[in-house]
Amino acid sequence: MTSDLFVRRGGSGDRTLVLLHGLGGTGEVWQGLTDRLPGEWNWVVPDLPGHGRSAGLPSYSFGGLTAEVAKSLSGDVVVLGHSLGGVLALTLASGWFGPSVSAVCGLGIKVRWTPAELEKAAAVAAKPARVFATREEAADRWLKVSGLVGLVPLEAVSAGVVQDGDGWKVALDQGAFGVGAPDLRGLLAAARGPVVLAAGEHDPMCPAEHLRELVPDPVVLPGLGHNAHVENPEALLPLLDRLR
Repeated sequence: MTSDLFVRRGGSGDRTLVLLHGLGGTGEVWQGLTDRLPGEWNWVVPDLPGHGRSAGLPSYSFGGLTAEVAKSLSGDVVVLGHSLGGVLALTLASGWFGPSVSAVCGLGIKVRWTPAELEKAAAVAAKPARVFATREEAADRWLKVSGLVGLVPLEAVSAGVVQDGDGWKVALDQGAFGVGAPDLRGLLAAARGPVVLAAGEHDPMCPAEHLRELVPDPVVLPGLGHNAHVENPEALLPLLDRLR
């Protein structure tokens, strides 16, 4: 199967780790972790459909996004996903989409969704992308959309923005905001291998007490927030030890 995903690969180990970013992000958010991975790992880092350098989809669903990611995978893999990417990691773990997933970790997955939050997301999905006069303005917007303000320098923003005529815009298909709320209990029940749920101690989108509604022993990363993998990539290495 072919895929329109932009995918980076690296490492020289005998185990494969797939890293899936969250809504609005790009695969570059995992650079800190891939730079620190032990030698046993190969890694696969896609830009999700409609994000960064990957083509968009006519419409967005968790199944549709997962199916596109699955096209770029082969063999046995371990999957670590953040936020939206965490939902896709759990969806892959079902085995419904082909790749064999031996273990999975969902980091910072939003568990509770209110009707108002879903309505707002649907409204954003229906709006055209805003075009900015300068690259810097678009990069600033991308940092806000992806929750990376203060974590990634403005000048370091790369794949998160794209030129549009005489202006610049965030490299994100607005339609992706309409993906909806996941059935996390159903996905956990369908997972064929070990599952770890984790979140930063100060993640406002994924408080530990919300995760405990789903699993008895979520991993709480001390002192970190929603983008724990960017704040302190080394803190995620013990998670990988749990995915053996």
